[in-house]
Amino acid sequence: MDHAPAITPANRPLDDEGELSKLHPGYAHALRLRTTLTAIPFLIGALVAEAAIRDLALIPQGIIAGTVLVIALALIIRVPATRYNARGYQISADRLRVVRGLLFRSDTVVPFGRVQHIDVHQGPLDRFFGIATLTLHTAGNHNASVSLPGLGEELAREMREEIRAHIRRETV
Repeated sequence: MDHAPAITPANRPLDDEGELSKLHPGYAHALRLRTTLTAIPFLIGALVAEAAIRDLALIPQGIIAGTVLVIALALIIRVPATRYNARGYQISADRLRVVRGLLFRSDTVVPFGRVQHIDVHQGPLDRFFGIATLTLHTAGNHNASVSLPGLGEELAREMREEIRAHIRRETV
């Protein structure tokens, strides 16, 4: 049940200004859940702070926890959607382009000829949402590994095999 667009790189040249493929929709849900899990300790801390100063009656009850809750909800709704929309990729017959970031935009092109090994990684949340991270490890030390999170699990494995096949053809 892979919702990501099908990869069609075989004979298409990479257009560095072309349209990027979107990540799997499960990636946005995984980001939202991670943001929620990150916000929970802050909410607990706000509740503890309110309980500690309740007897002093310096501020209205619920103001600290309410403020933290509103901020947490705004972050849970907005940040994952923004991060999801700020990422994309293009794959061609001989290279992978990964674009990410809003303020600090990163546009990385990895020629398959420089790839030394490829990993497909899944954490527990990734498995739950059916996504994986494809990581290309390259020669050199600057940007020696490029990660592409949020791919559908099957798509990540297909991309890995396609890149491996390209590397085998080049080395023979």
